[in-house]
Amino acid sequence: MLDANIQTQLRAYLEKIQHPIELVGTLDGSNKAQEMLALLQDIASLSDKVSVRQDGNSARRPSFSVGRPGEPARISFAGIPVGHEFTSLILALLQTGGHPPKIEASVIAEIRSIPGQFHFETFISLSCHNCPDVVQALNLMAVQNPGISHQMIDGGLFQDEVTERQIMGVPTVFLNGEPFGQGRMTLEEIIGKIDTGALQREAEKVSARAPFDVLIVGGGPAGAAAAIYAARKGIRTGVVSERFGGQVLDTLAIENFISVKETDGPRLAAGLEEHVKEYDVDIINLQRAEALLPDSEGGLTEVRLASGARLRSKTVIIATGARWREMNVPGEKRYRGHGVAYCPHCDGPLFKGKRVAVIGGGNSGVEAAIDLAGVVGQVTLLEFEAILRADAILQKKLFSLPNVKVITQALSTEITGDGQKVNGLLYTDRASGESQRLDIEGVFVQIGLLPNSEWLRDTIALSRHGEIEVDARCETSLPGVFAAGDVTTVPYKQIVIAMGEGSKAALSAFDHLIRRSLS
Repeated sequence: MLDANIQTQLRAYLEKIQHPIELVGTLDGSNKAQEMLALLQDIASLSDKVSVRQDGNSARRPSFSVGRPGEPARISFAGIPVGHEFTSLILALLQTGGHPPKIEASVIAEIRSIPGQFHFETFISLSCHNCPDVVQALNLMAVQNPGISHQMIDGGLFQDEVTERQIMGVPTVFLNGEPFGQGRMTLEEIIGKIDTGALQREAEKVSARAPFDVLIVGGGPAGAAAAIYAARKGIRTGVVSERFGGQVLDTLAIENFISVKETDGPRLAAGLEEHVKEYDVDIINLQRAEALLPDSEGGLTEVRLASGARLRSKTVIIATGARWREMNVPGEKRYRGHGVAYCPHCDGPLFKGKRVAVIGGGNSGVEAAIDLAGVVGQVTLLEFEAILRADAILQKKLFSLPNVKVITQALSTEITGDGQKVNGLLYTDRASGESQRLDIEGVFVQIGLLPNSEWLRDTIALSRHGEIEVDARCETSLPGVFAAGDVTTVPYKQIVIAMGEGSKAALSAFDHLIRRSLS
């Protein structure tokens, strides 16, 4: 099943295995089971420390487990982990075989100390770029703690179970049979949810930090650039973020980042973090800013976090970015994750053969409709204005697709459902004033961005759109507080622009520190 190049690379990885492991298949007579068996046999042929059995007893067929001989396996895959999930398989093999994971010893110790029995199930799609992070985090926890087990489940292979459990978004995680979480989750977030004392301990550690020269709030492209430029000046630099990488983590194809012909969001975010870590930057992740308190004790600005922690700094750069704009119509929140989605690439495979709507006629909406057309049965794109706003080349592709319908001058008014999942969308034809209904099973919302600035509403001057007002030097209405990226009034929300603004904000903050020290 594996081609020669992949086998060569995999053989090199498997040389790092320190202890024997076995792959145990629970198979049936299906073609997928034969593919799975071929994969397992290919892997075993590349290392004398890997063996294969076919006498598994998992409730899901086909599936296979990864474990050590004579011990209960704690990692399993219900599906063939190819595509984005192939890395998850490789890491499971290496870590089960004794190769140490690349995480801090303190985190490993914390995982090992978690008491209780936890069986996780993660429903994924093989095209989902967020799913591997969750799968790999839970697999790692299962390797480190005998009380934790995890199974990855390919939703495309187990469609009946997806329907039965009303799963309409990936990744979806169940813990001991009950819903645990949906969407991207980091290892630290998962630990925090099952280890109830973790958040309090972390908040105490965060608050104990000495004041910074510059504190950057936000870990996206603007925040990362600001951190690099500040750290290169030799000043004490910190970054606090809800998730390092920001919205870039949810972006798939990136083809306009100058000098890089093609990349994707998770890869770019990983590169940003790696670059920042080359410098002496204190990265404080999984912490959401809740308030900005200027002119606190000692002339420092204080940032209060949702965890209760407090950070102080001589200067602050706000780079909290933006998030997907919601429709704010009845039914949207009720059916989020049950037919209402925001990532067509991740969740599209769960709507195979079904009828869906895409809201928004800009580039994002048209690209979403094009992607979905290759998976779903019928796509209806609705745009509020009289014409689409997407690039001409995208519109040409869109109108060439036979299973796509475009409705302009459409005001979406309600998402309807049967109590469990979406079954329709109501909209008003703005030309005629008549109310219309679409019988659909999914709604993909692609209508732009909202700045993450609500926590600053009573502190800093904001535009009527909620963006932080900045001047040419990224200065805000508060001395010593700067802002950069999508959260500001700077036009054109692009990665390359955010990076430039973040760099400029750091230079401005450094200049402010110099002038203050001379005064």
